[in-house]
Order: sequence, then structure tokens, then C-alpha cells
Amino acid sequence: MSKTRIMYIEDKSAGLNGPARIGRVTFSKTGRSVSYGGRTFLRSTQGFKANYVDIDNGERFWISGPRQDGKDRLYPSSSQPIEIDEDVAEEYWRDIRKTNPPG
Repeated sequence: MSKTRIMYIEDKSAGLNGPARIGRVTFSKTGRSVSYGGRTFLRSTQGFKANYVDIDNGERFWISGPRQDGKDRLYPSSSQPIEIDEDVAEEYWRDIRKTNPPG
């Protein structure tokens, strides 16, 4: 069985701040790649703004464990919202943020 985990996923292909979301990724057996949303990302050691690369098109992503304080963006000056996948929202707020969802 493959290991899954809720992670922060930010698209860095267009610049420092890109679309971001919280979702469940699946790790490969070796842990060198993760899958999310029908895409597979391979760990990259090149560059400091992205740590994964889409194996199909080379787009760069920052993928990391989400923070309890919600300050997940690598460059927090962005006003872009962080989307949370519906299937992980309850678990994210309860287990990671340790609070009730807003609203």
C-alpha cells in the first residue's frame, strides 16, 4: 500500500508565487516522487524555489508538509488564496491546524 499524506502544493512554473492548494499526495515506494491530481512529480535538487518537477512537462512545484500556523507559502507576500481540497478539509483543520474551519 502506498503512503499518502496531506501536503501543501504550489505551482512555481510562472514565478515566485503561484496557485497553491492543500491536498492529499501519494508517495512512490522509494519516496522520490509523489502523485497528485493525475500528475507525478519527481524530487528535484536543482534550484531553491521548487523542490519537485512534473515528469510530463517539467513544470516546477514546491511541495511540503503543511504548517500548523497556515503560513505555507515560501514567499508569503502573495495575496493569492490557498485552496483546500474538499476531501481533506476536515482532517486538515482538525489534525494540522488544530482548530475549527473558518466560517
